[in-house]
Amino acid sequence: MYQVGHYGAALVAYAPVGTAVGLAGNETMAILGALVCVGLSTIPDVDHTLPLIDHRGPTHTVGFAVAVGIVLAAATAVLVDATSPAADVGFVTFAFVVGTLSIGSHLLADALTPMGIRPFWPLSRRHYSLGVTTAANPIANYVLFAIGGGMALLGIGVVVTFG
Repeated sequence: MYQVGHYGAALVAYAPVGTAVGLAGNETMAILGALVCVGLSTIPDVDHTLPLIDHRGPTHTVGFAVAVGIVLAAATAVLVDATSPAADVGFVTFAFVVGTLSIGSHLLADALTPMGIRPFWPLSRRHYSLGVTTAANPIANYVLFAIGGGMALLGIGVVVTFG
């Protein structure tokens, strides 16, 4: 998928999490999480600019998703100024989930294409592809973005109504 499709996939993946966080009374954190999730969603495609790294190689794996989650959690642990250790753990855990989910959404979007992904490399070279659409299909990218935007708006509506 292209950038707009990955943004949509990130919103699809994050909407349930953001809605739950918003319903728990943390609307600001829910919005910040959405922005970070969307912002990180295209990070795996940095492999286009890295020498000796194949596209959809190491940056398109579950291990990379977990690594991004760990880095975001570690950065949050350093930056969070909360009054209780419990709040710190909550923020750090949320950051891990957002980071991992962001990259995971990228993997799922790329799995829709015929090129697919090898998400468990280097443990497995098994290739996963649903072959639904090509990455360059503008209609598929914008449909995915529209679905993600719709889910985000639905989540906001739920929080406003019931939160």
